[in-house]
Amino acid sequence: MSMRIGGLASGMDIDSLVKDLMKAERIPLDKLSQKKTLLEWQRDDYRSMNKLLTDLDKLVFEGITLQGSFNKKAVTSSNPGVVSATANGSAVDTSTKIEVLKTATPALWKGSTPLKSDYTASEDATFSFTVTHGDGTQVQKELKIKAGDSIDKIVSAFNSSELGVTAFYDAVKETFVVTKKDTGSKAEIVVDNPETAAFMNDLGFSVDATNNLEGKTSGQDAAFKINGYETTRSSNTFTLSGVTYTLQQEGTANISVASDTNATVDVIKKFVEKYNETIEAINKKTAETRYRAYQPLTTEQRKDLSDKEAEMWDEKAKSGMLRGDSILSSGLNTMRTVLYSTVNTGNSNFDQLSEIGITTSKNYLDKGKLELDEEKLRKALAEDPEAVMKLFTGNGTEEGIAKKLRTAIDQTVDKIELKAGNSLRTNAQFTLGRELTDVDKRISAFEKRLIDVEDRYWRQFSAMEKAIQRSNQQSMYLMQQFGGGQ
Repeated sequence: MSMRIGGLASGMDIDSLVKDLMKAERIPLDKLSQKKTLLEWQRDDYRSMNKLLTDLDKLVFEGITLQGSFNKKAVTSSNPGVVSATANGSAVDTSTKIEVLKTATPALWKGSTPLKSDYTASEDATFSFTVTHGDGTQVQKELKIKAGDSIDKIVSAFNSSELGVTAFYDAVKETFVVTKKDTGSKAEIVVDNPETAAFMNDLGFSVDATNNLEGKTSGQDAAFKINGYETTRSSNTFTLSGVTYTLQQEGTANISVASDTNATVDVIKKFVEKYNETIEAINKKTAETRYRAYQPLTTEQRKDLSDKEAEMWDEKAKSGMLRGDSILSSGLNTMRTVLYSTVNTGNSNFDQLSEIGITTSKNYLDKGKLELDEEKLRKALAEDPEAVMKLFTGNGTEEGIAKKLRTAIDQTVDKIELKAGNSLRTNAQFTLGRELTDVDKRISAFEKRLIDVEDRYWRQFSAMEKAIQRSNQQSMYLMQQFGGGQ
């Protein structure tokens, strides 16, 4: 960079002159910067549309794609304080009488000799036990103790171990107590070696000849009658024919299982609402007016506007980035076609969405929004719930509406990502990204050129200043010479 000389000799504001000249030189750069901003706005708008489509896809997958959404069951108990219940989709609609004769309880072991409250473990050790759960299953587990561990720490070690027990210490009776977390009559705790037996003996427990921990109060199995049939279970919670019962106390309760139509209707309503929300946002974006007179503001232009004025300008400048976009328009058309399609449900009365109460709005301003006739849907669910389910989920060989719709959504999402990428793609992997990279290169090259242009202007003005300065010096010299000769 050459030395810059201000307008001392000429009296001109060289700095302002150069800045004004550079403003004209920067016009192409400003246009490049505006083009970059427009590309970024378009990219971001595409990605916001993709988020809407991805959210719709997720809701479809978690809702109308799953058979479980159509097989929900409502369970009621005449006496939930005695028996409560839930049911999965495989449960048949039925009514069952449960008479609880006794509830299941856990086994308990308590030490037979006193354990002083100041007891501490003598050394680091790992003790081994074979635990039989209340249902008869066996596992071998370890208990780790550190030297100097107090009773409280030993209690904590039992409770956090994988022995499946809860321990506590009764300081009043100086007794260590261990209770199985699970219920049932078959629970046992066996010490696996002499070291473990000695440790348990320190805690006040004795071991019998077969290494079983003594001091046991046996747990008991639950006993109950179901529709008059008497049976037992090791746990108070058990499943029969898709219904999970939980016995609370002795007594009698009637359990009713019925199809939960309300839950199925809610799932379908959520789909319709989400679909309408999605296409409304996309239709709005593709119909936005493009205000070409409102280009992105440059830094200098923004300085001259108030915050409110700049906000209003930006709103118009950003409008219409996706106006008439073919990817989105084509995607919406494909989705609409899917919703008109038929599926072999085994019942020709319910092989299209319109036949279960889901139709396209007749108001053209709605641009393809769905309308739900809830009464008609409930009637279809009451008449043939399996056909309604198959219409959405498919029949095993033919895809249902949900899968077809997800395919249409995924195809549109893929096309948008090829155009606008996503947070995981580099600029080189999508069209707008490559255009942004090209603009960045052009901006960088132009900025370097502007540096050279500005330097040239300064060299020229500096040369002019020097020439004027020399001329002024010569004039002063001549004046002095003529003045000196009088």
